Amino acid sequence: MLYMVLCKDSPKSSQLRASTRPEHLNYLDSFKIRFAGPFMSDTTEEMIGSLIILEANSLAEAKQFATNDPYNLAGLFESVEIKPFKQVIPGES
Repeated sequence: MLYMVLCKDSPKSSQLRASTRPEHLNYLDSFKIRFAGPFMSDTTEEMIGSLIILEANSLAEAKQFATNDPYNLAGLFESVEIKPFKQVIPGES
């Protein structure tokens, strides 16, 4: 099953995001990530959150993934939302 992991950064946390980014990217390599990337500010000058589409066996597993993300452990995220996700477009091949 796919899960959407939607994370909003705490205010004024650009430096924390930058310093934790290598560990975060390394962590993602251990999981089945369909796609992921940062949300940008309206001016596109600053990363302000993350969207990850994760393949996991259960909602509990997706929550565990988010809990152990180095960004989350460092206190970067103001909020994290996880929802089951059904991919429709593009269709699976």
